[in-house]
Amino acid sequence: MSSELSANWTSVNAACQPLVDALIADAQALNLEISTLENGTRIVDAGINCKGGLEAGRRIGEICMGGLGTASLGTNSGFDNWPWSVNVHAKTPVLSCLGSQYAGWSLSHKSEDSKFFALGSGPGRALAAREELFKEFGYQDKADSTVIVLEVDSFPPVEVAEKVADNCGIKAENLTFILTPTSSLAGVMQIAIRVLEVAMHKAHELHFPLEKIVDGYGVTPVAPPGGDFMTAMGRTNDAILFGGQVHLFVDATDEEARDLAEKMPSNTSSDYGRPFAEIFKAYEYDFFKIDGSLFSPGKVIVTNTNSGKSFSAGELNRDLLNQSFGL
Repeated sequence: MSSELSANWTSVNAACQPLVDALIADAQALNLEISTLENGTRIVDAGINCKGGLEAGRRIGEICMGGLGTASLGTNSGFDNWPWSVNVHAKTPVLSCLGSQYAGWSLSHKSEDSKFFALGSGPGRALAAREELFKEFGYQDKADSTVIVLEVDSFPPVEVAEKVADNCGIKAENLTFILTPTSSLAGVMQIAIRVLEVAMHKAHELHFPLEKIVDGYGVTPVAPPGGDFMTAMGRTNDAILFGGQVHLFVDATDEEARDLAEKMPSNTSSDYGRPFAEIFKAYEYDFFKIDGSLFSPGKVIVTNTNSGKSFSAGELNRDLLNQSFGL
């Protein structure tokens, strides 16, 4: 499967670099702050010591997608109380969403007086190719510079930058970290842009042949930022679980398309029915105790491009979204 899937894949780092350069050039207008670590690694702060904003988050979301996806603000979320939405499309869904955007690289460092942990997103993952996904895909990118997006509220230590640069085979000064706190405007936006990625990850977990996914589109409300990490984390998850809609186009049989649609939505999970923050607390803040099938868009449409038939499943849950968003 890997050779068939990745045979025509392009470089996510090459596609993404112009977006990174433009983000840096527009930093002042986007309310971002640029700095460097002692080893030369560039830091783009999108909400820790500065305001950031929705437009910054939108552009960071496209960077996360490896320059192969587009995200735009719209008003067709399907929720009267939360009309604003983000519309997401990926040119090459598997590569863009799973090969770049997915937060799959675990990064950590511990010292005597501090510890740091984050999950890395973005095209740098494809340079390092340390995750099993890349072995499955048979894909590893090549580039002299790269970018990693971290959903954190503190700056990474230089040791993490050194590790990432080494794993990517680049100089530390050619690495850029973009920091998007969960409770910031940029943070809630770039997480909302993951609505299609969540569906792609669920398809992978369901063992659907990824080479049969031809195209994909997603839309979801943008969560209002919470005043603290836990509130923001719950709301950003709920935006997708209760308000996310994804349309996948597959080159498959009707039976395969119907099965994917029926198994994908969040309401197939035994944990569905409460805001995510409540579920997380009930499981003593242990992600691994939560039913994995919960992490899905609320509603899914799968169209078979061979037969022209479409199959829909799931629901948009206005009551739970209002409860989560604090209305």
